[in-house]
Amino acid sequence: MIDLAIAWDWLAFAVRWTHVIVAIAWIGSSFYFIALDLGLRRDRTLPDGVSGEEWQVHGGGFYHINKYMVAPQHMPEHLTWFKWESYSTWLSGAALLMIVYWAGAELYLIDPAKADLAIWQAILISAASLTIGWLIYDHLCKSGLGERPTVLMILLFILLVAMSWGYNQVFTGRAALLHLGAFTATIMSANVFFIIMPNQRIVVADLKEGRTPDPKYGKIAKLRSTHNNYLTLPVIFLMLSNHYPLAFATDHAWIIAALVFLMGVTIRHFFNTHHAGGGEPWWTWAATAMIFLVIVWLSWIGRADAGYDDAEQSLTPAQQQLVSAAGYTEAADIVRSRCSMCHAREPVWEGIHWAPNGVFLETDADIAAHARVIYLQAGITHAMPPANITQISPEERAALAQWYRIASAN
Repeated sequence: MIDLAIAWDWLAFAVRWTHVIVAIAWIGSSFYFIALDLGLRRDRTLPDGVSGEEWQVHGGGFYHINKYMVAPQHMPEHLTWFKWESYSTWLSGAALLMIVYWAGAELYLIDPAKADLAIWQAILISAASLTIGWLIYDHLCKSGLGERPTVLMILLFILLVAMSWGYNQVFTGRAALLHLGAFTATIMSANVFFIIMPNQRIVVADLKEGRTPDPKYGKIAKLRSTHNNYLTLPVIFLMLSNHYPLAFATDHAWIIAALVFLMGVTIRHFFNTHHAGGGEPWWTWAATAMIFLVIVWLSWIGRADAGYDDAEQSLTPAQQQLVSAAGYTEAADIVRSRCSMCHAREPVWEGIHWAPNGVFLETDADIAAHARVIYLQAGITHAMPPANITQISPEERAALAQWYRIASAN
């Protein structure tokens, strides 16, 4: 019978897979329509109400696209809406946040060295912070700053930097970067749900009732859509950052995250300018490379150098249950002899300078905190160590699995 740990890991895998698929759909449609809008040709005679046209070829056929600046004179019989890509991305991302970071708060979310939070407190901060960001951003957009897009983008950047610093004060480095990505993605999806779609529905309703739609609704929606376009690439980086300790396991993780937003702007500026027929501003790639080099330097000077003695810490009740379970002594000896030569604060395996994925397996607290990961990757599968390089035996894997099952059953 499949135990809870295996079922839970497959659930996380399924939700993550879903999240990636729908995110690809959302990002793809977003990038396509921004490129289409910027590439519209306006230097020709166009039908009434049409602000630009574009001819495209794909899949063996030609497409002729017209854009109406406000709306066509009559409501078309068939209208395709682009919304569920955004909604599905946010919903699946929220589910993944709950599965990985809320359910695994003791391991992935809470860092007692930063803020000794109860699990419910950490989850409350996690959930509430996502809402706060949207409320502040929406208020800025609806103020007079909506007519000053450059100033608005600068203020949005300041907000993101402030949240990056704030998350880093209370959560683990991994959770801080992930939450900044979720914070930004919430703004993006809320733009679609609360602003872009309602404005489009107003225009559709006006057409059905024979009224002339107000162009302000399209203008507002386009501003939010443009913001989403510039925020997409940083969100992708932040969502992938949990695989790269050099990004999150450093004292300067919050600065690295802030600089990633600047890289997103420089990259998108190149493509947006290119699609708009404004040439190819190659300087943006030089700027992107320079920012990236600064990020690499920050990760180097901000790396954690805590020694083994500094790692000793009191155990949580859940960790105490794991180290008190039958079989722990044998399991701990196996982990220390087969895994900790790499997963150490000062690795001794040749060529390994930092613990892979920032995972330490030296102290009782380390091993207990990563018990489920040890069970899944070294107990019931052969994922670790890579290529079984430390020659962990089938009997040792069985001992690791048996210890975790006993501890989980208590």
